[in-house]
Amino acid sequence: QVQLVESGGGLVQAGESLRLSCAASGRTFSTSVMGWFRQAPGKEREFVAAISWRSASTYVADSVQGRFTISRDKAKNTVYLQMNSLKPEDTAVYYCAARIRPSMSLRTGRDEYDYWGQGTQVTVSS
Repeated sequence: QVQLVESGGGLVQAGESLRLSCAASGRTFSTSVMGWFRQAPGKEREFVAAISWRSASTYVADSVQGRFTISRDKAKNTVYLQMNSLKPEDTAVYYCAARIRPSMSLRTGRDEYDYWGQGTQVTVSS
């Protein structure tokens, strides 16, 4: 089992920044990929960014490319999502996810992750 707890969400104005954190506990040594997803009201949960736990290679969605950065601190078992130049359309609940199945590549599908956090709300006002 892997437990994930997100933090760092909040209400900001357009153009401002936030950093989300996801603290992992439990069988974290099995983790291959960590990801961030988001879900806006009335919309499907969508991929935002992923990072290889071993190599720290990353991939971010086109919609946030150049504004969001994913990183990890293995010593703290924590993954971060740095969000800059926030826009009202970034408003959503942001979820952290962990994949423990072996993987040689980064994953973008919801069903490719095994554990999920409870989510943290990010609201961007115009």
